[in-house]
Amino acid sequence: MILIPAYNEAASIAGVIAEIRLHARDAPIVVVDDCSDDATGEIARRADARVLRLPMRLGAWGAMQTGLRYALRQDWQRVVTIDSDGQHRPADIGRLLSPLDNGTADVVIGACPERVSAARRIAWRYFRLLTGIALEDITSGFRAYNRAAIEILAAPDATLLDYQDVGVLLLLRRSGLRILEVPVAMRPRADGKSRVFESWWTVGRYMLHTSVLCIAAIGKRPKLGTWNER
Repeated sequence: MILIPAYNEAASIAGVIAEIRLHARDAPIVVVDDCSDDATGEIARRADARVLRLPMRLGAWGAMQTGLRYALRQDWQRVVTIDSDGQHRPADIGRLLSPLDNGTADVVIGACPERVSAARRIAWRYFRLLTGIALEDITSGFRAYNRAAIEILAAPDATLLDYQDVGVLLLLRRSGLRILEVPVAMRPRADGKSRVFESWWTVGRYMLHTSVLCIAAIGKRPKLGTWNER
């Protein structure tokens, strides 16, 4: 299943869905409309995507978890998540799925660290030091999850997360899942800007919230398996 969380992406959502159709013809496309103020949901529906419209805004992770729970209920074994702003290239979906297919990873992240500013790279370095997570691109929303990962991220433990990056990775690590990065190219956003880094207030809130998650997880080791990165 292809999962696209979306909020006010009317300008880009149809193009994203059309491009996915070229590279994943048989996969259902599910758009979780996070209570958009514009026509995002209607445009996605006209583009023949399944649309789940939330009755109130839950934020990026709330929308993502809604989609993962839907995938679990529909018994899908793999989910690929793609941003709705046109940054990700659906042509790379196969590259993310390949390690799941051959059993070398449970989670695959499409990584493109060079896409971000120097300030965001400093923030990533800070979180890598706090957590010991050696991934290069911790905020990429272009990911592939197998069934084990879907079950973990659909569970109540993941409900109160605000973001899809560090907290999600900590949960996956605690469960001993194998996480792999594959390099991909990304494009500039088709429209709008990042909602995490849109102001100093949102950046400060993000840093504080994520720091608390990191500190709370210090000393916790995986329950099972091997923490296999990169």
